[in-house]
Amino acid sequence: MNDSLALSPIVAGLWRLRDWGLDRPGLVRWIEQALDLGITSFDHADIYGDYGVEADFGAALAAAPGLRQRLQIVTKCGIKLVSAQRPGHALKSYDSSRAHVLASVDASLRALHTDRIDLLLLHRPDLLMDPEELADTFRHLLAAGKVLHFGVSNHTPGQLAMLRKRHPVASHQFEFSPLQMRALADGTLEQCLDLGVRPMAWSPLGGGRLITGQDAQAQRLRGVLQAIGQRHGASLATVAYAWLLRHPARPLPVTGTGRVDGLREAVAALSLRIGAEDWYAVWQASIGQELP
Repeated sequence: MNDSLALSPIVAGLWRLRDWGLDRPGLVRWIEQALDLGITSFDHADIYGDYGVEADFGAALAAAPGLRQRLQIVTKCGIKLVSAQRPGHALKSYDSSRAHVLASVDASLRALHTDRIDLLLLHRPDLLMDPEELADTFRHLLAAGKVLHFGVSNHTPGQLAMLRKRHPVASHQFEFSPLQMRALADGTLEQCLDLGVRPMAWSPLGGGRLITGQDAQAQRLRGVLQAIGQRHGASLATVAYAWLLRHPARPLPVTGTGRVDGLREAVAALSLRIGAEDWYAVWQASIGQELP
């Protein structure tokens, strides 16, 4: 990750904000509690909450103006959903065109009540992406001061490399958890480590499946994670976060919880370094077999 882009080691994800039942003062308190825990980075996308989560968060920032200087905003663009909020979208599609990216950034800035986005990610790989045009669009936004850093989300190593040849890529966000380890097998994490691109891991607890799932994989993992947790006096969730953090690429877990206790469990993982054998025990429980 670019040295000048400083995100907190735990990132608060806002995807499900509208399910948390927080009114505006409650959201302001939640942001303040996250900041008190050292979580200063907040992850958005324009489409979250049917194009409404950014506006909810922005209203909270407007109600407490001092908060903006204490936090970093990450948001994404590039997915076009069919929605009453975007009547011009006739079909769900991906769009990395200059016109769409510029319009999306302006819409996010208005919704978030801010003059800058700290990190903008291209949400999904657009099969029609023109990397030269996109890089030029990024340069335009950077020169205008509207976006400070750029990255991608859910891209293949080849797609990231193609764009990085034309413009610096500060981060790559993708799904990574003890339940979903594709990034360990397809070169994604290796590429991040090699290039110094800091990864962000969404759904680090498998959308809650790691905690409550009844399938065989989840049950195997719970047994191992709980055993490790008992030795360290840590919760299952904290051990799962620590497992992610153990990778040398230093992934930034993106939480998905509105519970402050859930944020505390994530932050507690920063003080827990699990051993290599424990790390591989989790890997083995996920795969369901020993190393070859």
